[in-house]
Amino acid sequence: MNSLLLALSGGYIALIVIASLLLCFMIIMFILVPIKPWFMALVSGAHVSMGRLIGMRLRKVDTKKIVLTYIMARKAGLTITVVDLETHYMAGGDIDKVVKALIAAHSAKIDLDIELAKAIDLAGSDVVEAVETCVTPKIIEVNDIAAIAQDGIEVKVDIKVTVKTDIKELVGGAREDTVIARVGKGIVSCIGEAQTYNDLLENPSAISEKIQSMGLDDGTAYDIISIDVADIDIGRNLGAKLETEEAEKNKVLAQAQAERIRQIAVAEEQKMKAKTQEMKAAVLAAEAEIPKAIAEAIKKGNFGVLDYYKLQNLQADTAMRNSIAGSDTKSEDDD
Repeated sequence: MNSLLLALSGGYIALIVIASLLLCFMIIMFILVPIKPWFMALVSGAHVSMGRLIGMRLRKVDTKKIVLTYIMARKAGLTITVVDLETHYMAGGDIDKVVKALIAAHSAKIDLDIELAKAIDLAGSDVVEAVETCVTPKIIEVNDIAAIAQDGIEVKVDIKVTVKTDIKELVGGAREDTVIARVGKGIVSCIGEAQTYNDLLENPSAISEKIQSMGLDDGTAYDIISIDVADIDIGRNLGAKLETEEAEKNKVLAQAQAERIRQIAVAEEQKMKAKTQEMKAAVLAAEAEIPKAIAEAIKKGNFGVLDYYKLQNLQADTAMRNSIAGSDTKSEDDD
């Protein structure tokens, strides 16, 4: 009897232990397994295993976001796995945008697979916008591009470029800034080749046709559909301005040359005045020797006293005439 009781008590203990272990297991499962996301996936027809959900939680992945995005993808008929979403999420990508882009591409029958969509997203581009611009082209505006025609007139042009995204070239292809730069370069080239600004005003479509033929979308993430001139305007007359500046420059140079010539003439005049003074000094020096010569001549008997007086009278007459002539000239100047 005692043995029977002992056996029964042992069985109860075993059952209690098993029940306790089962309860602990269930508690651990409820802690580790996100029941709500698992149940949502189950009833939505997008089953996700508990092991996968436990692994996501241990890897600190937002299981709810992954499951909801996976359900959306499966409901849209996309062939995509939870692993694709989880790896993209862990790489720092936006799984919501990737799935929405794939759904839009699938609806528009655009060839876009999950790997390319993930690459576009990780490259920093808005993959949803890229798909949208594949369906609905967008307009890139290139404004206020100015250049000089061959007649010297400045021409300003505004261009509208209609583009469609090339999904396959989006990764590694040049972006909008490159298209704008190339269009601007084409405008400058076209204006520079025009003989006159009137040629551009009369035929503005020549600008868009010229740019369109340059293959500006090569190596970019876009296909250019059309290039249209939105506005064309006339700016400054740089040719006339340059001519005016050149004339002013020549004027300054001519004035400088004239001043140089005048300075040379003044210097020459001063030089001649100095020579005149030098000659006058020589004359005075020579005149100072005359009395000595006269005295020497009288002493030697070559010059008489009467001759000396005649010379004195002649000099006096000459001085008087010069004085009278000087007075007459002064009176004429005063008149």
